[in-house]
Amino acid sequence: MNRLLLIPTATVALTLIATGNFFFSPQAAAQATSSPKQTSRVHITKGPALESAHGDWAIFTWTSNNPGGSDEHFGVVHYGTDPKNLSQTAKSHIRLNPAHSYTVFRVRVDGLTPKTTYYYKVDSANASGASDKVPSPLKTFMTQ
Repeated sequence: MNRLLLIPTATVALTLIATGNFFFSPQAAAQATSSPKQTSRVHITKGPALESAHGDWAIFTWTSNNPGGSDEHFGVVHYGTDPKNLSQTAKSHIRLNPAHSYTVFRVRVDGLTPKTTYYYKVDSANASGASDKVPSPLKTFMTQ
């Protein structure tokens, strides 16, 4: 059992020796915790799609390239019964993974009226609520 514990330790030690990375500097700490740069052009790569709809709720999902910026983000659905007045909004918190090139958003909308046609667009927003400026085309669905 002691031999198994030595293998990972030896691997880490050899990596440190090979890279010359013996110390954790304040610069390295800042680099490790800094937010990724905001992506200049966010676009939806899949969806949006209605995942599920019932009498008074629905779930929407879509994928975009990773918007970057702060890790704290929101998936946002603007919806309403009039296609020219999407006056209602639902949002869901998400934490971006800077190591991924894409982000999957999923938002639940509650308080819908059964057997009603709704129109919607999706978007995403950063922690302060500023849009990533990636609205989808107008889509429609009907509750059961």
